[in-house]
This record gives sequence, structure tokens and C-alpha cells, in this order.
Amino acid sequence: MHVTVLSILAAITAVLAMRGEYSSGRSQVYLFKPLTTLLIMLLALLSPTRPETPAYKWLIVAGLILCLAGDIFLMLPPRYFIAGLGSFLVGHWFYIAAFAAAGTQFTWSLLPLLIYGGIIYALLHPHLGKMRGPVVAYMLFILLMAWLALGRTARSGGTLSVPLAAAGALLFVLSDSLLALDRFRQKFRAARLLVLSTYWAAQWLIALSTYWNP
Repeated sequence: MHVTVLSILAAITAVLAMRGEYSSGRSQVYLFKPLTTLLIMLLALLSPTRPETPAYKWLIVAGLILCLAGDIFLMLPPRYFIAGLGSFLVGHWFYIAAFAAAGTQFTWSLLPLLIYGGIIYALLHPHLGKMRGPVVAYMLFILLMAWLALGRTARSGGTLSVPLAAAGALLFVLSDSLLALDRFRQKFRAARLLVLSTYWAAQWLIALSTYWNP
């Protein structure tokens, strides 16, 4: 029951946060953006701890905590952007550790991920300036996270956790790609809607993956 309730609440607060992004004031964003991630984090926190892989749940929760910190930093003035990027970077490290702890395999998916990353970087490169190093490091981390999540599909054993986490990881890559393109290359009006909707869908799927992890 709590899964349904928290999911509905998170969907409502996500809509309110995205609505706030397009309004004249920022009060809705400041309230509902971190609240949405907090509700998703609570969803993972309330999942059963599996005795076979107890670390998985807690690593995902830790990742969500860091992403919540990243959400807050990115709402602040631009000088906090690096702090937000660093928070998400560490959050991805926890996701990487979770997927590795749950068991993963090396798969062909690395190649298309690297090609995709190369295309996004080529689009961003002329506009990055001093941010080139941090952005490249972040891209490598999130692509590694997605690769490990996809590597779990080779040994899923029928558990729903694996496709949920894999779908979440891919949506995270998409969300961050849109964010980077909007921030560094060219602003576009739909960016905030697309970035936030794919971001929270990604986090929700990753949080849900803690319920069926073997």
C-alpha cells in the first residue's frame, strides 16, 4: 500500500514542481522539487532488506540522499553548480556500487553507451570552457552506472529489479544529457519539463528496484 501512496504523492509533487519551473515565482520549486526526491527516497527506505543482498537497498538509499543534496544545490545560485554536480557524482558512485554488489556482467551495451556519450560530448565541447573536466568525469560516471545496470540484465533470473534499474539508469542518462545541452549548448523552453520528468521517473524506477532485488 505504501508503494502506491508514496508513488502518487511523488507524482503530484513532481507536477507541482514542474509547474513552478514555468511560473514567475520559485517558491513551488523550492518546496516541491526536494520533496519529490525525498518521497522517492522514502519509497526505497521502506522496502524490505533482502538477506541475500542487504547492501543493495542501503546503497540505493545513499545514492538518493546524495541526489537530494544535488537537487538542493542546483536550485541555488550558479556558483553552487559544482557542488550539485559533485553530489550527483557521488550519488552515481553509490548506484554503481549497488549494481556491482547485486551482480553484473560485462556486456555489449558499453559500445552504444560510449557512442552516445561521444555524440553528446561533441555537441557540448565548444561550450564547456573550464567545465570540460568536471563534465567529462560526470559523463564517464553516469555511463558506467548505466552499463553496470544493463549488465545485470544478463543474469536477471526473472527478478523485476533488473529491468527496473536498467530502465531507470537509461532515463538518468537521458535526463542529464538534456540538462547539459540546455545549460551549456542552447536553452530550450521544454528543457525543465523534460529534464525533471525523466529524472524523477529514473529515480522512481531505481527506488522500486529495491523491492524485487534477489
